Amino acid sequence: MTHDCLFCRIARGELPAHIVHDDDQVMAFLDLHPIRAGHALVIPKAHHVWFEDIPPPLAARVMEVSQTLSRRMKRLYGVERVAMFFTGIHVPHAHAHVVPMHHVHDVTSQVYLAEGVDGYTTPPPLPADEMAGIARALSRD
Repeated sequence: MTHDCLFCRIARGELPAHIVHDDDQVMAFLDLHPIRAGHALVIPKAHHVWFEDIPPPLAARVMEVSQTLSRRMKRLYGVERVAMFFTGIHVPHAHAHVVPMHHVHDVTSQVYLAEGVDGYTTPPPLPADEMAGIARALSRD
């Protein structure tokens, strides 16, 4: 972990997050600026900037937690598909995005689609009480 990395600070409990999974290797929490409700980030607690640098056993654990969240999202939101992807655009700490898909092409923000690649702004945050409810629902088996 690094001292000033945002996700390392969340993993250490120094910053608040709506946590939906936490073990000794991996943490998952709701994205503050979700593409849509339920959008979660799955991070290795160890600091790795690039996803290709995550040791394979740890990468497998990130995948396993992402699959668990995907199954929960399918039940909670009644969707057929859940997207899982790594982007690493805003925080230099490898992280997987796990996002319920309500349409076959539904893997990006509507803001991004409307504004295009040069005009993208961060999606607005959901109200704190809605985030807390989603976190509770995704934390349960």
